[in-house]
Amino acid sequence: MATNTYPVRGMHCASCAHIIEKALRKVEGVTSVEVNVGTEAAKISYDESKTSPQHFSAKIEPLGYTLALARSAEEMGMSESEHAAHLGLNQSKTEKLAELAAMKTKIVAVMPMAGVAVLIMAWSILAEFGWASRIPQAWNSSFNMLLALMATYALFVVGRPYLVGVYRFLRHGAANMDTLIGIGTSAAFLYSVVVTLFAEPLRAYVNVEVTYFDVAIVVIAFITLGKYLEARAKLSTGDAIEKLLNLQAKTALVVREGREVEIPIDQVVHGDLIIVKPAGKIPVDGLATEGSSYVDESMVSGEPVPVEKNAGDAVVAGTLNTTGAFTFRATKVGSETLLAHIIKMVEDAQGSKAPIQALADKISSVFVPVVLVIAFGSLGLWLLIGTSSLGFAQALSYGLVSFVGVLVIACPCALGLATPTAIIVGVGKGAREGILIKDAATLEKLHAVTTVVVDKTGTITKGKPELVSFKNFSDKSDDELIAILASLESKSEHPIASAIVSYAAARSIAMRPVEDFIAIRGKGVQGVIAGVEYFAGNARDGSAALQADSIEKGAREGKTPVILATKGKVLAVVMVADAVKSEAKEAVANLHALGIRVVMLTGDNAQTADYIAREVGIDEVVAEVMPKDKLHTIKELQAKGGVVAMVGDGINDAPALAQADVGIAMATGTDVAIESAGITLLHGDLSKLVKAIRLSKFTMRGIKQNLFWAFAYNVIGIPLASGILYPVFGWLLSPVFAGAAMALSSVSVVGNSLRLKAKVL
Repeated sequence: MATNTYPVRGMHCASCAHIIEKALRKVEGVTSVEVNVGTEAAKISYDESKTSPQHFSAKIEPLGYTLALARSAEEMGMSESEHAAHLGLNQSKTEKLAELAAMKTKIVAVMPMAGVAVLIMAWSILAEFGWASRIPQAWNSSFNMLLALMATYALFVVGRPYLVGVYRFLRHGAANMDTLIGIGTSAAFLYSVVVTLFAEPLRAYVNVEVTYFDVAIVVIAFITLGKYLEARAKLSTGDAIEKLLNLQAKTALVVREGREVEIPIDQVVHGDLIIVKPAGKIPVDGLATEGSSYVDESMVSGEPVPVEKNAGDAVVAGTLNTTGAFTFRATKVGSETLLAHIIKMVEDAQGSKAPIQALADKISSVFVPVVLVIAFGSLGLWLLIGTSSLGFAQALSYGLVSFVGVLVIACPCALGLATPTAIIVGVGKGAREGILIKDAATLEKLHAVTTVVVDKTGTITKGKPELVSFKNFSDKSDDELIAILASLESKSEHPIASAIVSYAAARSIAMRPVEDFIAIRGKGVQGVIAGVEYFAGNARDGSAALQADSIEKGAREGKTPVILATKGKVLAVVMVADAVKSEAKEAVANLHALGIRVVMLTGDNAQTADYIAREVGIDEVVAEVMPKDKLHTIKELQAKGGVVAMVGDGINDAPALAQADVGIAMATGTDVAIESAGITLLHGDLSKLVKAIRLSKFTMRGIKQNLFWAFAYNVIGIPLASGILYPVFGWLLSPVFAGAAMALSSVSVVGNSLRLKAKVL
């Protein structure tokens, strides 16, 4: 069983998506099909032993669509690794730009014609109201011939896709947006041709002075302009993928047989030694082996300050080296790298469907047939009922206007674009903020979250011990005592010792030689420095009794005391603890501002957990729990009616993350964490959780606004175009205005989605 996503050529609207889904579901071996009009792609799950992508493409080709299947990397201008991991992305971009250029050429040709048609139309309307003199009869014939010529060009050259849509509808019964436009403009054109060529025989039956060449010209011009603006706007909705792709290095400088060789990125293999020079991009993931530098990892972490890299440190593909040079060994290449994982995740999320889209999909699936019935019904009712009061000629004229108007205004483009365009922009914006969203359903759920459950270690706290306080009880300087303490601890492998040594290193305090070093199991370390014997560790010989209150208070706060002493005299007491992250308190306050309750779930002891919770403002603490107990707590919160988001490390908290309505992994960029939860917050920054929830709320608000306007256009426009309000108010919507409204609806929906880019999270 395989699941792949293929770009689809020829898609224009939600009806296209429904037609393709319906056709592909009938193919033997296909288990599921999901076609997204926003990304113009089809995600297909199928049995490889029964069918193939080539069969899919052949199945939908008669309907006017094709799957963009694999071509060689050279044809697509990509390296082999890019081609394998990101099939079709660059090709799609090139094709879209070419399509836009072709559409622009047509618009440049047809818009002046539409301008002339509008001027003639406006002159006729003004003359009807007595606000202008009537068009001279000699001019009228010339104008009609000119409009006929321009309408022929507009319909058969610019409007050719719409005529093809009519042909496919007649042959295969598949109707989409092009079908509606094609039938409407063809009907207006053919009627006008008939009354122009056979004016005298028809004069007794219809008003031969009225033709609709201008309608065909202006409608096609407006619709084509609208499609151009829509396509251009849609192109910018998916720029997150393009920007991520641009982060990839194209070549790597590797050491082969003792020589430095520059090779294409797809030729890098596991274990290669790669040299990174100043201002160079890191081509693949790996571990530094030699040299040091500062690397800009903002692509992954969102942090603008470059991170120091020394031997043993991990480096990530796509990040940027600054001033130094270093060598690293490749550990992950091609589609294994973090950047490739991120691109794949963003691409999948943008192509997925949110549950809220189900309603729009259901309506779109029956929309076009219903509209055709309404359009023909309107024409029939005008002829049936209108003839008796208006006369056949006037009834036919109004009926034709209604017929064309209904077909033009009812195109379901806006309805189909409402959800996917907002999802594409929202997911892309999240990726740029270091918020990786697995699918659209997760993004939709997140906006309704009422309770956020957070792990303590690595989420609220930094996840590693740090020296958090220092008390000096001697006549020596602080730096001198830290130098002595760090020198003793540098000989130990204990995590607390590492925290003290790191503290000294951060302040550039030099180590001192230690003699006669002894590690005392369960108590600490001792050694001789400059002829004096020092001890570092917990209480010894009652020497720490004087500091008992301070030590006890620190223990209640989850801090570990380390005493520096000589025989019988305490020199200093330092406290080592898993420090609270600097952004945690503000993040919890911001969650409260969003009306969200925060619960801390931890395996740590209750005293420590309570202290940390009070420090950052957490509402409830559940301490001393095992992973299975975390799962039970999530279930209890859900049973109380809460929509629960669980924030954890993505590995140890897997059961609870799976149970929560939304699982959120705090990660430093590991592929395991990215795969384990619905949302991954890169760099383990809790403030990104607040941004993720705001992003979800903004995106859902945008989707609802889009759906409202898409429905509103049709709910208001279709009755108006059909002429249902004519008997009461005398209102009848011209197909020209219907075309403008239809184009405006699609452009406004995409434009509203693009507003998300400007939102500050």
